[in-house]
This record gives sequence, C-alpha cells and structure tokens, in this order.
Amino acid sequence: MNLNALDLNLVRVLDALLREKSVTRAGEQIGLSQPAVSAALNRLRHALNDQLFVRRGNDMVPTPRAESLAEPVRAALREIERAFQPATDFDPARLERTFTFMGADFFSMLLMPPLAARIAAVAPRISFRFLDSAIGDVSRLLQEDQIDAALERPLEVADWVSSMALFGSPFAVIAAKDNAALGRAGIAEGEQVPLDLFCELPHALRSIDGSMSGFTDDALGRMGRVRRVTLALPHFQAVALAVAGGPYLAVVPRQFAAVAAKSLPICVYRAPISIPSPAVRMYWHARHDDEAPHRWIREQILAEVEALGFKDWDDADGAGV
Repeated sequence: MNLNALDLNLVRVLDALLREKSVTRAGEQIGLSQPAVSAALNRLRHALNDQLFVRRGNDMVPTPRAESLAEPVRAALREIERAFQPATDFDPARLERTFTFMGADFFSMLLMPPLAARIAAVAPRISFRFLDSAIGDVSRLLQEDQIDAALERPLEVADWVSSMALFGSPFAVIAAKDNAALGRAGIAEGEQVPLDLFCELPHALRSIDGSMSGFTDDALGRMGRVRRVTLALPHFQAVALAVAGGPYLAVVPRQFAAVAAKSLPICVYRAPISIPSPAVRMYWHARHDDEAPHRWIREQILAEVEALGFKDWDDADGAGV
C-alpha cells in the first residue's frame, strides 16, 4: 500500500475504532465528530482495500485484517507518544488523564477513596477506574494498555513487566459477634481459635475463580489437616457480609479485617496456624518506568499506602498470624 495515503489522524481513528467498536464512542475518545470518524474510516478502507469493520447491531465488528492491525497500531502510537513527550517539567495540576488500576476489592475499598481524594487536591483533571482482579491476565492487560497498573499478590508475569513490593498482607480470622460455636467455646475477641474448632466450623473464602481453597488450606495441608470451605465468593466485602450474618469463619487480610470490624458485627481472632503472608506488589509495563505521569501516580500510591499504615501490619518473619 501507499503510505502517503495515511496520516497520523487516520491511525488514531483506527485505534479508537478497534478499542470502542463504535463510530460514536471512537469519536468521543479522540475528540472527533461522528461524520469525521466515518470519513476517516472510508479513507482507511480505501487505503487498505478492506472493509475493516462491519456493522452488527449497534457495534462495529472488526474484520480479520483489522484485528491483525490492533496491536501493531497501538504499539506504534505508544512509541510516537513517547517520542514526542515534552521534556519540560511534569505538572500534575495540568494533567488530563484516566488511570486504570486492577486488583481486589480490598484496594477499591481501602485504598482508592483516600487516594482519589489525595489526587483531586493537586491534580483535579485526573480520573480513575478500578477493575476487578477477575477481568483477566495481568501481563496481557498491561500489554494491551487496558490497565496502567495491577495491585496483586505475587504473580508470574512477563519479563517486560516491572513491579515493586507495597506491603505484607498477614491474615486474621473473622467471625460474627454472636457466633454460637465460638461463644460456647469461650473464645474471646483477639484470642486464637483452637485448631480443631477452626477445622470443624464452616468457612467462607474469597475466590475469584471459584476455587474452594487458598493460602490457609495450603498451610493446613502441610499439617495434615483440612477445613470446611462451604462458601466461595469473589469479593472480600461479600465474605465479610456472609460472616456477619452466618455461622462462617473467614481468613482475610488483617488490614481488611480491622476496617470491616468497624462497620459490621464481626470480631477478629488469631488463627491457630502460621499462614505465609504474600507481599502485595504493584505491577506495570516497563515502557512506563520513566514516563513522568505514570511514575508520579506510582509515587502517590506508595505515599497513600504509607499514610494508611498498611506496612505497620507486616510480619517480620513472614508468618500470617
């Protein structure tokens, strides 16, 4: 094809259409009217000799040719953006950008509200989106620029993914204030739940993939013991609500347990076993290592983690309880 038939705006339109699958939404994303996007699409079709998109209901479905262009076009635009990034000092107050993070509801509840308030005070044009961990593979989402960073337990990621430790995440046991079994056993809040009782009572578990086991079960297995997981839910808050209104125990991060106990009728106990606590990490694409806005937002996350005192819960020996 003749490269003279293309200009950068056409490439931006193609990228927006591939992302949004809609002429209207693509135009909104890049600041063009619907007729301008339609005209650009016609030019692209002529230049590439392919329909590129066909209508299906309200969506524009990419052809195989268009799909094959998605990642190369996105990568090319990222490199152009980096090449022309101003060398002047970065000013957060002037930045207009939406940052997208991914992680458990632990972060959307405990970290994002104070972080958003912190950022709004100094960079009012910044917006945030927070996606649930269940959305998919971290490496793929970072590669496709669907997320800016992931806040997760230790993961196996591609070698081009950068990461840093945020804090340790030791565990605690939560149960309803009126849990009958713990009451009959005379276990006071803050005390250790006896191992036999811990294994006997039903447990609720936070699980994003439907699995009925986790770190606690691994630790129990090393002792030749098992517990009764009878409820698996995708969010920590759902687990806490189930515990507050039912017979369940649950093993959750201590930071979350302390906050949940302030608003729900639950008590916090110590577990009868040592559960290795994962070091929660922040992951991002290495291409953003030296990008000023991205580096700045990572620094703000670290500052907020410090302000919330998450690191104060770290266990020096790595034991969960």
